[in-house]
Amino acid sequence: MGNTMYKEIYKTWIESENIDKKDREELASLTDEKDIEYRFGKELEFGTAGMRGIIGLGINMMNVYTVKRATQGLAEYVKSLGETAIKRGVVISYDTRRLSYEFAYVSALVLASNGINAYLFSDVHPVPMLSYAVKKLKTVAGIMITASHNPKEYNGYKVYGEDGAQMSPEATAEVVKYITAIGSCTSDKILCDEKKSKLIKKVPKSVDKTYYKTIRNLSLSKKEIAKVGKKIKLVYTPVHGSGYVPVTTILKKIGINATVVPEQINKDTEFSTVQVPNPENRETLTLGIKMADFKKADVVFGTDPDCDRLGVAIRDDKGGFKVLSGNQTGILLLDYVLRRLKEMGKLDKNSFAVKSFVSTGMAKLIADDYGVTLYETPVGFKFIGEKIKELDDTGLAKFVFGFEESCGYLRGTHCRDKDAVVASMLFAEMVCYYTYNNKGVFARLSELYSKYGFVFDTNVSVAYSGLNAMKEMNAVVDKMKTIKVDEIGGIKVIATRDYSSAKRILANGTCEDMDTPKNNAVYYELEGGSFVCIRPSGTEPKLKV
Repeated sequence: MGNTMYKEIYKTWIESENIDKKDREELASLTDEKDIEYRFGKELEFGTAGMRGIIGLGINMMNVYTVKRATQGLAEYVKSLGETAIKRGVVISYDTRRLSYEFAYVSALVLASNGINAYLFSDVHPVPMLSYAVKKLKTVAGIMITASHNPKEYNGYKVYGEDGAQMSPEATAEVVKYITAIGSCTSDKILCDEKKSKLIKKVPKSVDKTYYKTIRNLSLSKKEIAKVGKKIKLVYTPVHGSGYVPVTTILKKIGINATVVPEQINKDTEFSTVQVPNPENRETLTLGIKMADFKKADVVFGTDPDCDRLGVAIRDDKGGFKVLSGNQTGILLLDYVLRRLKEMGKLDKNSFAVKSFVSTGMAKLIADDYGVTLYETPVGFKFIGEKIKELDDTGLAKFVFGFEESCGYLRGTHCRDKDAVVASMLFAEMVCYYTYNNKGVFARLSELYSKYGFVFDTNVSVAYSGLNAMKEMNAVVDKMKTIKVDEIGGIKVIATRDYSSAKRILANGTCEDMDTPKNNAVYYELEGGSFVCIRPSGTEPKLKV
C-alpha cells in the first residue's frame, strides 16, 4: 500500500454512511498519525487460520466491519457451491473475549441476509464443540470467534470446512478471492439486514448432549476411575474462558470431582487475574497451584479462552508442582493412550498417531515401541485434521492420538481441532490409572525419560510489533536460509530443512525433496536427534525458536 493510501481509506471510513455514526466520530477524533497508519496501512490478512488482530476500528483491526466483509466473502463462496450448500448452512460459535458475541451475531446476520442457513450457539462454546457441531449438523462450514490464547486486546475469526477441520488452503484461497472482489469494508455489496435476524437458527441442545456422550466413550480407564476417582483431588481453572461448563461437565460424567478456581470462573473479557490467558505459561496457573497446595491436590488443569489448549501442573518427587511443557503432556498422553489400548487388546496394527514437526522427537520412540506409525505435519492443527481425513476417514488406518507442543491434543475423530475437553478427561483418568497402580504421573514421566533418554525442550519467543511485524519476522527466517550453519552449541548440524521450498539439504550439500505443505520455517537437524527450528508464529507477532 502506498505511503499516503492509508489516508484515503481512513477518509472513506469517516465519510461512509455504512460506518456507524459513533464509530465515524471516534475515527475523526484520532490524532496520532502512526496509530492511523497502523489501522489503515494494510488489511488484516485472511489466511488458513482466518483473521486475528487487535480490536479497534480500521482495515488492519478486528471490528464488525472487517468481520462483515469476511463473512460476505464466505457467503459468496457458499453460494458458489450451490443450493444444497446454502441449505446446509454455517454454524457459528464464540468465546468470552471482548466483542466475541457481537462478531458472532453479525456473522450470522450476514449469512442470513444472503439466504444461507445460519446456526448460532446461544452461549459461549469452545473450538472443539464448534468443530463437532459442523460434523453433527452437516453444515458446509463453521465460524469460531476467538483469538485463542492471545492477550485481551485481540480477537479473531476462524473458518472451518465441512469436515470440521480449519478450512483447507485451497478453499481459503477461494474465500479470499470473494473477499477481495467485495472491495472495501464500506461496500454496498455487504448484505447485513437486521430484519433477517429472525432467520438465525439456534444450535439444538442435542449437539451438546451427543458431544459429551461421544467423548465419554473415548474413556480408557473406567474401572480405575470407579475405584479411585472420588479420592483424586483435581483443581481446574477455565481462566475466564469457554471451558468452564464442558470441562466440569465431562469430569463429573466420568466420576471425577474437580475444584474450580472461583476467581477465574466468570466470563471476564479482561482476563484480569492473569497477564495473558495462555495455559502454556506457569503464571496463568498460579492461582490454581496456590489452591492445589491448600487443598493438597494432585494435579492442576488450565484451559485457554476457546478451550482448545490444556496446561497441566503435577506434583513432582519433592512434593512441589511442576508445570509440564506441551511436549511432556503430549508424551504422557500418547504413552497412556497406547498403553491402555494395548492392555485392552484394542490397539489395531494399522493405528497411527500424528504430531507437528516442532513437537518432541520422543513421540517417535514411544510410537515405535507400540508398533504404531507416527506422522509429522507442519505447524497448525488443520494439518493433523487433514491426516485424519486422508487415513481414518478412508478406512486406511485408525487414528489414536495427535498433539502439538503448544498444548494442543486430540483423541477421537469427533472433531478436527485441538480439544482441551477430551484432553482434560484423558489426563484426569490417567491420574486415576496411575494412582490405582500405586504410581504418580511424575513417576511415569521419569520412567519415560529413563527408558527413551532424557529430552529437554524449550521455546523462545521474540515479540515484534508495528505494521511490518510479519514482514520483518519472515525476513529473519529468509536470512537464515542464506547462511550455512555447521553446528549449534557445539553439536553438528546433519541436515537443514527449508520448509518454504520443501527441501532438505544434507551437510555434504546433497538436496532432497520433502513431501510436506510449504510454510516459512528453517529446521536444523542435529546429531543425536535434537533440532532447532525458527519460524514466525501464525497467530501472533512473535518469532518462535
